[in-house]
Amino acid sequence: MNNSGKYLIWALLSVIGAFALGYIALNRGEQINALWIVVAAVCVYLIAYRFYGLYIAKTVLGVDPTRMTPAVRHNDGLDYVPTDKKVLFGHHFAAIAGAGPLVGPVLAAQMGYLPGMIWILAGVCWLGRYRTLWCCLVSTRRDGRSLGELVKEEMGPTAGVLALVACFMIMGSSSRSWR
Repeated sequence: MNNSGKYLIWALLSVIGAFALGYIALNRGEQINALWIVVAAVCVYLIAYRFYGLYIAKTVLGVDPTRMTPAVRHNDGLDYVPTDKKVLFGHHFAAIAGAGPLVGPVLAAQMGYLPGMIWILAGVCWLGRYRTLWCCLVSTRRDGRSLGELVKEEMGPTAGVLALVACFMIMGSSSRSWR
């Protein structure tokens, strides 16, 4: 498929997404089919992934697909194991599930579904997924070290210990909230 055909598909996807968002925004009352929300969200995610994500990965973060990862360089079968990209995508997807799914429903309960939907879409598209990608790339470029080791290297041993304690506190508090 030539370039004009590819851009035509993305333009069509943009029009469908804009129509779905317009329908959601202009529809009066709370009675709306969830399909409109799903179509709008999928269109926004795909367009952000294709254009904004590619821009961030290439120009800002300088992602090089030929660069060896620590899992390949130090493959020991225990700590460093090369993994399928589908599994890594799942880890990246799980890491993004933070405040957006928590704050979005609260906004929806207080102000209607549109502010909550915009919060989740904007948070994921412009902030969340790229923060997670940046964290993964920093760890990968520094041989897979943990956050505490990275902070210790950059800011000193006291800050490294505080970062590790903070990580354990955050993990402990989030695991208790699921009970």
